[in-house]
Amino acid sequence: MSSELARKIREIREVETSGRGEFSQLIGIAKKTLEGIEQTGRVPKGDLLEAICQQWPKYTLWLMTSETNEECGQVSPEIERARRTLKKTGTDTD
Repeated sequence: MSSELARKIREIREVETSGRGEFSQLIGIAKKTLEGIEQTGRVPKGDLLEAICQQWPKYTLWLMTSETNEECGQVSPEIERARRTLKKTGTDTD
């Protein structure tokens, strides 16, 4: 499970920020801590997960359960990336 959480954290970081430095600053952790989680699959502490969910609440359900519910605004980074691509190309339905 720990490597799964690390993968998900990396996916959120890649969609929402320009890199580890910005992501770490936004959630209030050391960049080295984030590197350790992403590179070794170390289990993130609850306060780190809470900080991510507070910063990007739309990923909470997906981060914790791997489920999404777009009607409730709960998406995955993959869905968010697709939405952004559609907006750029002008093919979104919003």
